[in-house]
This record gives sequence, structure tokens and C-alpha cells, in this order.
Amino acid sequence: MTMAIVGGGICGLTLALNLHARGISCRVYEAAPELKELGVGITLLPHGMREFTALGLGDELLKAGIENAESCFFNRFGQLIYKEPRGKRAGYQYPEVGIHRGQLHLALYRAVLARLGPDSVVTNRLCVGVEQDENSARLLFRETTSGQTLPPVAASAVIAADGVNSAIRKQLVGDAVVFTGINTWRGVTKHKPILTGRSYLRVGSILTGKIVIYPIADDIDGEGNQLINWTTEFKRDTVEMNDWNRPGDLADFISVYESWRFGWLDVAELIRNSDFIFEYPMVDKDPLSRWTFGRVTLAGDAAHPMYPRGSNGSAQAVIDARVLAECLAAGGDPRDALQAYEAARREATGKVVRTNREHPPDFINIKVEELTGDKPFDNLDDFITQDELRALSENYKRIAGFAVADVKRA
Repeated sequence: MTMAIVGGGICGLTLALNLHARGISCRVYEAAPELKELGVGITLLPHGMREFTALGLGDELLKAGIENAESCFFNRFGQLIYKEPRGKRAGYQYPEVGIHRGQLHLALYRAVLARLGPDSVVTNRLCVGVEQDENSARLLFRETTSGQTLPPVAASAVIAADGVNSAIRKQLVGDAVVFTGINTWRGVTKHKPILTGRSYLRVGSILTGKIVIYPIADDIDGEGNQLINWTTEFKRDTVEMNDWNRPGDLADFISVYESWRFGWLDVAELIRNSDFIFEYPMVDKDPLSRWTFGRVTLAGDAAHPMYPRGSNGSAQAVIDARVLAECLAAGGDPRDALQAYEAARREATGKVVRTNREHPPDFINIKVEELTGDKPFDNLDDFITQDELRALSENYKRIAGFAVADVKRA
């Protein structure tokens, strides 16, 4: 069998490594003319790190990033609502790691080239469709830079790992992203360590303004400063959606955070000192009733794009990659293997998509804001106990598949 993987992102490259480890031939086709270190921060949860460790990349990624020690929830007045240990400090076998997305991406890319060979990733290939018959599938490409139509590429099966705006999903299903008025802006700032220097912070709520803050690199200047990733997000009654492809404008959102100047952090200053600002819409798509169409299936964000709340998108994508490779390695007709993969993953990821919409980890912030009337509190236990907040957090982990017991079992 020869597998064709459309998309050289986290899911596609991880799938290539998993297939190679099981003796299955594959090639990755990526639309970008070249792969570069792009983006901002990403959090690798323990079940994601489990997958990377199995591929021999755990130590490299941990060294390139920062191991999170705790997760802290604050209201928009800077008051601590709840905190809990994370990663190994919470009893997991694997750490939780904050890392620059570009560093993760290039680590995977280097590993694919080293293990599968220099021709294993073909760039500048924009997929415009797929055809299939009883014997094979054929991918249709244009050269990204010139627009020139290229000869079709045949494969035993095609895996679409081409992201939330997947061309193959559009051909097979034809659905669109779901936007509910939540826009986000992201950046990275050189800053002294915040709290423990290993703290993942959620401050405020999407209803009145929220920011997620965590470190992704240590001592970047020889003066002890870290590279701090931040993401602001809030919901408005609007159909105007941020653009993935343009820089963000500070004036569009900074007014929400101007008063967020706490004894432990000046949020407005953190944002203003960012090296750059990107804007993104917060979107997902409704879970599908099927992913697999003969010799073609979907994986990662092409299969189950979800709100980036809970740091779970990348983990679900790399689990897809391992499960799909295991199903193909079992032998037989690849069409049956794709169906087995879908049966194992579609419902599980659908639950995460729906939970990220309705009860994500920062539901804790929303709940407290609602109970306190969006005002500072004197004693939070008058409104909700720490045990009740802990139950909300643990419920999300169970649904998302990374409760401590789940990660140990897998």
C-alpha cells in the first residue's frame, strides 16, 4: 500500500511517522512552497506528549519548550478562582509542555525527512480534488505558486489532513465553518517569568474579555526573560469574522484589557509589548456523520475542527494519526481500515467538539462570573466551593480523554 497524505501540518507529519514506523509507504503533499517556523504557542497535553514520546520525540519537544507545573484561573479583576497541578505534578506519566508551534512543526518535519527520506514531503502542491475507483484514488493538484495544473497522483488511499479549510472535506461534504461571534488575537512577548514561570493562566471569560497566557521558551535573552504566548478572545453580537491571513490591529481589542493591571501582572502592557499580533476567528464545524468515503478519509482539523479551548486540538489530531496507522497496519483492504479508524475516533472527537463549545475548561471562569455578578468577591466559597470547581475541571478531562487514568491506560 502507498498512502497519500494531504497536508504537512502536525497531523499529516505525525501520521507519516506513524505509518513509517509500521512499514507502510506514504508521501505528504503540502500546499506551502516551503515549511517555515511560523505561528505562536501551542500546549501539548499529556495524551499528546504520550503520542510524541512513542515516536521518539518527547525529549526533544520538552527541551524546546517549557513544562507546565500548574493551571490557574482568575477573574478579570485578577483574583484567583482555582488552580491545579498539571502534567507530571498531577500524576500523569507524561508532561504538559508549552512550545512554539513552529518549533513543534519543524521537529516533526525534520524527523519525517530523516526517517522517510528527502522526497517524502512534496511542497508547493495545492490539492484541488480527489477521484477514486475500485482500484485506487487519484489526487488532483495545482502548483501553489504558479497555478499550473499538475499530473494526478495515484495512491491506495488518501488521508485529508489539510486543516479546517480542507479542500477534500469541502468536496466530500461541502459544509462551512461555524462562527458564533468569538474573535481572537494572539501574540508573543518577551517578559519576566509570571507567577511560577511554569504557570498556564486563564483570566476572565469570553463574555467580558478573556486572555490565556503561558510561557513557551526560557531565558531567551540571557537576562532571564521568557517568551510568553498570549491569546485574547471575546464574544460579540457580530457576523464580522477575523481573517486568518492578516495581521491583527491592537486598536480592535486593547480597550477591553486596558484596566487589567494586577499586582502580579500588567496585562495591557504584556499585550502592547508583543513582537507581533495575529488575528483569528474562533470557529469549528458541526461533527460529521461520516469521515470515510471509499479510499478517502479525513483526519485532524479536516475531520473535527474544534474551538481552541482546552489545548486539545493537536492532541486529538495526533491520536487520529496513531489509530489510523494501527488500523492500516492490521492488513487487508485499506477501505476497511479507514472505516475501522472512523469507528474508533469519530464519536470520541465529536464529544470533544461539542464540549469545547458548551463546557470548555474556562467554563469555570464563566460560572464564577455569573455567580458573582461579574464583581470582585470577598470569599469565593460563598458562591461556589473549590470541590465544585475541581469537578468541572475533571469532567472536561474525562470527556476529552485525558483524565490521569485514561492517559495511563492508553
